[in-house]
Amino acid sequence: MEAASSIAATSATPAAAAAVPSRGARRIDTGRLVVWGGYALLWLVAPLIFRSSLEQSVLTQIGVAVVACLSYNMLLGQGGMLSFGHAVYTGLATFVAVHAMLGVADGSFPVPMALVPLVGGAAGMFFALLLGYVTTKKAGTPFAMITLGLGELVFAMVLMVPEFFGGEGGISANRTAGKPFLGITYGAQIQVYYLVAIYAFVCTVAMYAFTRTPLGRMLNAVRDNPERVEFIGYSTQRVRYFSFVIAGFFAGVAGGMYAVNFEIATAEVVGSGRSGLYLLFTFLGGATFFFGPIIGAILMVLGFALFSEVTQAWQLYLGLIFLFMVMYAPGGIASLIMMNVRVAMHRKLHRLWRWYALLAATVLVMLAGFAALIEMLYRLQFASGGETKLRYLGLALDARSPASWLGALAVAAIGFALFELVRRRFAAEWGRIQGEIEATTAFKEPNAPVPEGGEAAAREANRGAP
Repeated sequence: MEAASSIAATSATPAAAAAVPSRGARRIDTGRLVVWGGYALLWLVAPLIFRSSLEQSVLTQIGVAVVACLSYNMLLGQGGMLSFGHAVYTGLATFVAVHAMLGVADGSFPVPMALVPLVGGAAGMFFALLLGYVTTKKAGTPFAMITLGLGELVFAMVLMVPEFFGGEGGISANRTAGKPFLGITYGAQIQVYYLVAIYAFVCTVAMYAFTRTPLGRMLNAVRDNPERVEFIGYSTQRVRYFSFVIAGFFAGVAGGMYAVNFEIATAEVVGSGRSGLYLLFTFLGGATFFFGPIIGAILMVLGFALFSEVTQAWQLYLGLIFLFMVMYAPGGIASLIMMNVRVAMHRKLHRLWRWYALLAATVLVMLAGFAALIEMLYRLQFASGGETKLRYLGLALDARSPASWLGALAVAAIGFALFELVRRRFAAEWGRIQGEIEATTAFKEPNAPVPEGGEAAAREANRGAP
């Protein structure tokens, strides 16, 4: 019956085949519906779980960061454009949005406060149109250097034109000013959160839709093989420029949401430090996957809002985490998730749980040692009143005691040695699993070549096959 159905489907007319979707197409559509529905549900129920004003403020900042990092990934991950000046477009949009809020307050700009992020988006697009034409003339390292130079130029201009930018103190506005829209004044943090959540969800959907457009596909081609794109008749500069402008619009929306949430804009919002954060956390999340920057945005906000309250050395820890990820997981957290999803789909993930537990244990030991060294170093540098003693994980350490330093160094060294030992054995087991997966896949396809060393694995996989 299945063979007859296949023959009938094959012999059907093209119109009939187009009219009746396949099972795989229905599965893909259902999967996307579940994913996007779950994503929307997360934004909807998050403030019902985290109810305090501080927690809702953190959630609001995550929404802003999600749009900013996704817009940055349109350049880095999808277009291969390493930008050191993305904060120029989020930051200038923030200034324009604050001025729009001032206009709403005095009645000279009669729009609802809910539309201020779109004003920021228009500003971001305008500045991307203005600066992007020159920026996208080059690619690779020259592109990165141009964005860095423009970023420094804009930062200096902000301080030199206090009439518009407010000087070092910046400019501030009141989001509750103006006429309420449907009774919403945005005085409560929960109201600001839902405004940001709506924009974050819509922008995420729009940026994902961009990746499915011909322009988005061509941007990927420009990233991978610009010579071939030029050969078939497309201008790589135009593709980069149009994509740059679209990314500038979404960056501006993020800047407008920032203005509504914080009600202030200072020179910091256009600084190179903020551009560096977009790069750092987009990379940590995983620039090669669409949802990677979302993970990076969450980590960025949590690092600022929570990690900075735990220790003074939080920026040093972030730098070490970045170094660790570059060495052992250059694809970011998203790549780790997707690799394990592939293993789970082939029902082999149970063979890795023990190794993951050992890796986690050795990493914790190694981090405990290195963190003790860092905390003692910071206590020596920034101790008030010459106090060098500190409590660390229930232990009393003295930053001037050689025993404390030797103990922390020993724990760090032992943890690192154990981590390397477990990591190498894990890598061997991971390689065996990948070989079995490739052999099984090749065996199911008669014309596909069996990978080297995979014949035995293929026979073993086929032993229990019907």
